[in-house]
Amino acid sequence: MTDGRERATGYADLFRLDGRRVAVVGGASGIGRESARALAAHGADVLVADRDADGAAETVRLALREMPAPGTSAGKVTARCLDVLDEAAVRAAVRDWGALDGLVVTVGTNVRKRISDYTAADFDKVLALNLRAYLTLVQAVAPGMAERGRGSVVGLSSMRAFQVEAGQSVYAASKAGLVQLLRTAAAEWGPRGVRFNAVAPGVVRTPLTDQIAEDPQWYDAYARASALQRWAGAGEIAGAVTYLVSDASTFVTGSVLTVDGGWTAVDGRYEPSV
Repeated sequence: MTDGRERATGYADLFRLDGRRVAVVGGASGIGRESARALAAHGADVLVADRDADGAAETVRLALREMPAPGTSAGKVTARCLDVLDEAAVRAAVRDWGALDGLVVTVGTNVRKRISDYTAADFDKVLALNLRAYLTLVQAVAPGMAERGRGSVVGLSSMRAFQVEAGQSVYAASKAGLVQLLRTAAAEWGPRGVRFNAVAPGVVRTPLTDQIAEDPQWYDAYARASALQRWAGAGEIAGAVTYLVSDASTFVTGSVLTVDGGWTAVDGRYEPSV
């Protein structure tokens, strides 16, 4: 890329990731798995890191099927076992991975309780995975990217960072906190060429939402709440992740890309008779 006004590569290559190394942390299932598959399909070397070693290996198997035909540009996909709550293990893993062009973090958890029922242990569990793990990963990865003058970090927030409901207090707070953490990182490392952005999905069918999906009334209510009146598949979030890692978004940083089917736009889908 040239500085700001002219593009060194053609527009046909905007989303290509040939020669780029991208780590997907939380890649054993859900949005992380589909993001790894999408990144591999666009030519990236992908490291799939997760505490679930078997799930990460399955993601590698699926991602390899997305690779271009033999004789064309194709990256590699490998699995790494990683507990993101082990700070020393994270820093050691990042050293072992070497230079990264992109980092995608999709780890997260939720404890659905009203505030009056929340325990300190519940609070610590949600904040540890939804916020502290992201801080550790950013601290480990961003300096190396800054030394090379480039890099893109994408974190998975949620529409709950902006729009809440009963029982979502700490989860919503952690996702709002993640947005501000990434925005601050964008301010601190932006002058050295490193970008930080968040993707904020709406309701997506993943293992994290199994509790909701198993309740037909709950499932249907969530489907009706968005403009598209349905849930998303995890693969529908992968395009947003790929965009933010790629050269299609080189002037995008400190931003939140909302992928919620219009939920936050229509605010509950009440349609007056007008």
